[in-house]
Amino acid sequence: MSSTDSSTYEGFTAEERAAMKDHAQEKKTAARRGSRADKAAEAERDVLAKIAEMQDSDRIMAERVHAVITACAPALAPKLWYGMPAYALDGKVVCFFQSAAKFKARYATLGFSDQAKLDEGTMWAAGFALTEVTAEVEARIGALVKQAVS
Repeated sequence: MSSTDSSTYEGFTAEERAAMKDHAQEKKTAARRGSRADKAAEAERDVLAKIAEMQDSDRIMAERVHAVITACAPALAPKLWYGMPAYALDGKVVCFFQSAAKFKARYATLGFSDQAKLDEGTMWAAGFALTEVTAEVEARIGALVKQAVS
C-alpha cells in the first residue's frame, strides 16, 4: 500500500511547537509573580508587549481589538495564551486575537473559546476572520464580547 503526502503525519509544525513553548513559558512566568494585582498588571503588560511585536497590519488590528475588549468587557483580564493576546474570566480564556503571522495564515482571527456564551441554536461561529478593524467591526466585536460574558 502506498502512502501519499496528505496522509502522512509529520507531527506539529514549527509554528505549533513555538506556540506550545510560548504557553509553557507563560505558565512559568505567571507562577513566579507575586500578588493577584501584580499578576494582572504584568499580564496586561505582556499582552501589550506581544501586540507591539506584531507586524504592522496585525499590530494595528490587535491594538484596536484590545481597546474594544477592555472597554466593552472590563471583567475580562488580558493575558497571553499560546503567545497570543487573550482575555479571560476567572482565569479561563473567553476570547483571543491570533495574528495572521502566528500560523502563516492569510488573515488574523478573533476567536472565542467554549467559555464564551455565544450559543445560538445548534450551531454558531466561534472564530472570525479579520482583515481590517473598521468602526462597524469594532461595534460587532463589542457586541460579541458583551454577549460572551453575559
